[in-house]
Amino acid sequence: MRPQGDVRELARELVSIPSHDSEAAAGDRIESWLREHTDAAVARDDAGGTERGGNVIARRGAGETSLALVGHHDVVPPDDPQVDDGEYVVRAERADGERADRRLYGRGSADMKGAVAAALCAFRDAEPPAGVELVVASFVGEELGGIGAQAAIDDGFAPDYAVVGEGSTGYSAPGVTDVAVAHKGRRGSTLVAEGRAAHASETESGVNAIYRATDAVDAVRELPFPTTEVLGHELSGSVAVTEIDGGSAWNVIPERCEVTVDERTVPGERAPLDRAESVEGVTWTVDQDLPPMACDDAAFAEAVLAAARDAHETEGEAASGDGVTAPNEDAAAPGEGDPEQVVKPHATDAGWLADAGTTCVVCGPSEPGEAHTATESVSLPVLDRCYRIYRGVAESWSV
Repeated sequence: MRPQGDVRELARELVSIPSHDSEAAAGDRIESWLREHTDAAVARDDAGGTERGGNVIARRGAGETSLALVGHHDVVPPDDPQVDDGEYVVRAERADGERADRRLYGRGSADMKGAVAAALCAFRDAEPPAGVELVVASFVGEELGGIGAQAAIDDGFAPDYAVVGEGSTGYSAPGVTDVAVAHKGRRGSTLVAEGRAAHASETESGVNAIYRATDAVDAVRELPFPTTEVLGHELSGSVAVTEIDGGSAWNVIPERCEVTVDERTVPGERAPLDRAESVEGVTWTVDQDLPPMACDDAAFAEAVLAAARDAHETEGEAASGDGVTAPNEDAAAPGEGDPEQVVKPHATDAGWLADAGTTCVVCGPSEPGEAHTATESVSLPVLDRCYRIYRGVAESWSV
């Protein structure tokens, strides 16, 4: 395998490119890198329009089976410490200036340009089995509800299998890169209660919309949480009222009240939120529905897990010395345990792909609590590990 510096250098370069208002520049670099370093067929679509810059999708090989390494190159808006004079701040050292702590800091390092870099390098270097088309895709607009993934699917993007490089490290144990075989979705909705305004001193003349809304909230509170099982792993959803807004003045019976409901969905199940409409004057509207993901092929999930275990084992030998190779102080510290199949609480583009028929798992370097923070970072050795995982899957999986 090529030197680890390739992955790290590319990750640092991608993280340095602003991509919260527009992903165009980051997409340009991904496209140019693929054209410079591979002989793949590289395509750029118009997903998201000129401002977003479109998805980048590249393909190598030919065959009846397709395997995709999938990421996204948009990010959430940076915090103040992550920007200097309009440019993203990227660093790979501790704040005290001592020896690097082997992490890359900057907006998008964890979510998820680090994983994109690992996937691009693995795509370049892998030698897939005969009959397998290898694909790498980096989407726009994942943080906006998956607009890039949806556009690609509508345009015919339909790999048979996909490894989506969102975070799966640190779920079973600290430092371990696991394989998520399922994740929750999110359905955001609004309950609107309509009443009739009146002077607050004449309550009998009006209909209190807040009272109707609270009756609807009680109906939501009584709903059972959706649950399911994926490859032997239990996945539980949730339902919660998160916002309420009603009334116009202290002396007016409110004529309207809105209630926001956050539901974390699971594959094949939804909470029966329409029951809230049994309250007179209440209507229910779905505002966003990000689909959950469930891997539907146990053999594929096991193959990715085997690649993760091989990558961990390789690190252990490099870190401790195996009698042949000298100890490598820059190898990732082996996690406390072997990689496992896990479930993930967050929605990703894997949900859109799975909903369209692609068999998916999620496997990536980001750890819980790292993404979307002012101190966002990713472990550089774990980026190297993910490169080995992605390349290992690309060189071993076939049907």
